[in-house]
Amino acid sequence: MLNLPASPFAVKLTARQQQILDLIRSVMARTGAPPTRAEIAAELGFKSANAAEEHLQALARKGVIELVSGTSRGIRLKGDALRALGESRTSQMSLALPGIAQLALPLIGRVAAGSPILAQEHVDQTYYVENTLFQHKPDYLLKVRGMSMRDAGIMDGDLLAVQATREARNGQIIVARLGEEVTVKRLKRTRDAIELHAENPDYPTIVVQPGEPFEIEGLAVGLIRNTMLM
Repeated sequence: MLNLPASPFAVKLTARQQQILDLIRSVMARTGAPPTRAEIAAELGFKSANAAEEHLQALARKGVIELVSGTSRGIRLKGDALRALGESRTSQMSLALPGIAQLALPLIGRVAAGSPILAQEHVDQTYYVENTLFQHKPDYLLKVRGMSMRDAGIMDGDLLAVQATREARNGQIIVARLGEEVTVKRLKRTRDAIELHAENPDYPTIVVQPGEPFEIEGLAVGLIRNTMLM
């Protein structure tokens, strides 16, 4: 779990409520999305998700969070809770902190046709992140453009953490180069072709026929919700 600053809230929280709030902030800092009730229950040793729900309702009554119906991750931080998360994320992402093991990840901007994705001219800036932020070590960040992977939780403007590799298995989300274009899609190999599937029904499947230009540039290993830095 990330070491986040103590809560500065004026409202008084019980020890358990503070623990749940810290967990929500930690998960959101790491993944960009809040945990489910079941995940909170499993992490904190509750017997059921209902126990987590009761504590979430109490936090909502105190104005620290907002609960959104109809979704398993419908938890929104409010007020000082949201500002504290933003300050933590900005510090964690932008500064090289002495004494803390960190990764320096280049943020890749527009990629010129035919040139290596990690060429220096493609690097917009460098972010410093704790080396425990991702389960698998990434080599760079790629800014997501468009909503073709929306249903996989990857939104326009997100920073996709990518591990550089030329190999991937069916079903994995990859960064692929198609001629002059670099795209993020889910990989599916068939007997006759390679299919790159969007996670949004508004976008068509890209079918790469034998002989057409195609390279795997990397494998998605994590996500940073860029709005958390605002």
